[in-house]
Amino acid sequence: MALPFIGPINNPTNYGTDTDRGQGLFTFLSNLFKFAAVAAGIYMIIQIILAGFQYISASGDVKKTEAAWAQIWQSLLGLVIISAAFIIAGLVGRLTGINILTPTIYGPQ
Repeated sequence: MALPFIGPINNPTNYGTDTDRGQGLFTFLSNLFKFAAVAAGIYMIIQIILAGFQYISASGDVKKTEAAWAQIWQSLLGLVIISAAFIIAGLVGRLTGINILTPTIYGPQ
């Protein structure tokens, strides 16, 4: 398909064969999980920045300082958990040969 002002538009995935049947769902789920992880990472970074502002504006108040440190710690822990999930998925995929992050599903021939 070609549009004069955009140029040719091609489907990036070819689902024309029987071996690709059902692949779209798994690609969608894989992309959904990746998006959720990226959104969670961005949220954690925003939380770290906000906690930094709370820490700076604590003005020596012990309770505010402790609350800011708790938020910083929880944000860093969240980032570590998200990163570890992708590292473990990559390691499992490399060791077993099953690519968890971008799966390939084979259907009936």
